[in-house]
Amino acid sequence: MHENRELKALFTLLDDPDESVFHSVCNRIVEYGKPIIPNLEHLWEITPNEEVQERIEMLIHRLQFSDVLQDFAEWKSRPYHDLLLGTLLVAKCHYPDLHSAPVYQDIEKMRRTIWLELNNYLTPLEQIHVIGSILFKYFQFQSQENNYDQHDHFFIHKVLPSKKGNSLLIGIVFQLMCELLDIPARLIPIPGQVILAIPDAHSEAISAQHQILFFVDGANGQAYSHKDIEEYLLRISCVPEDRYFTPMSNLEIVEQLLKETAECFNQPHQLYKKDELLQIARLLAS
Repeated sequence: MHENRELKALFTLLDDPDESVFHSVCNRIVEYGKPIIPNLEHLWEITPNEEVQERIEMLIHRLQFSDVLQDFAEWKSRPYHDLLLGTLLVAKCHYPDLHSAPVYQDIEKMRRTIWLELNNYLTPLEQIHVIGSILFKYFQFQSQENNYDQHDHFFIHKVLPSKKGNSLLIGIVFQLMCELLDIPARLIPIPGQVILAIPDAHSEAISAQHQILFFVDGANGQAYSHKDIEEYLLRISCVPEDRYFTPMSNLEIVEQLLKETAECFNQPHQLYKKDELLQIARLLAS
């Protein structure tokens, strides 16, 4: 962005010791929006004062967060909430300069590999078996325990090349493949698990539970019966209820991913990042 007279004056005030002056300056600079970030980065490079550099870093982060918050608000306002885009926006919270093209290329490569193995004569169970086999045996995706010290297990642009991610993100990849291949499998909110439900096209049941043909573990591709899920729920002292079997919306899935990712930032110097992720989760839930 071209630096006008006002901008130059504002930049000279970034070292003002008066906090009220500094906050006024910050608020005015933020109003310029994301295009001003390159100017701030250049200013950081030529500034010898470490305290002023920290102030510039704070400003850059504030602008980046404002930008991603706006992206989420726009995503939420759309009639269709694209799951891959929502998942990329979560990654953008921590990697504001990430390039999405490699992610779309990786997703398309996996979709095409699976599509070549499918045909119209396969049963729903056989279709899911093909997807699971290719994701977990051919591409060798691995679901990791929620190790919150491994931040990159929560960001899709890091998970796709490494093939290692937390269970929810691996489950999201599984659902994405199903969506792209027109297979109606959706994540459902079974506590403590990442489970997709495959609907029974011939069911006339009213309850959500009995509209499901079978279940699949999104973290490893294993198929489960109704009895398996009911026994699990009873084992964790949860009565099987329709709410556990109702498909999650993409908004709800991304909201849950934001909450899980927020747990990666519990150190005192990282709490601002946790607060930002939870703020976005509240935006999606509102």
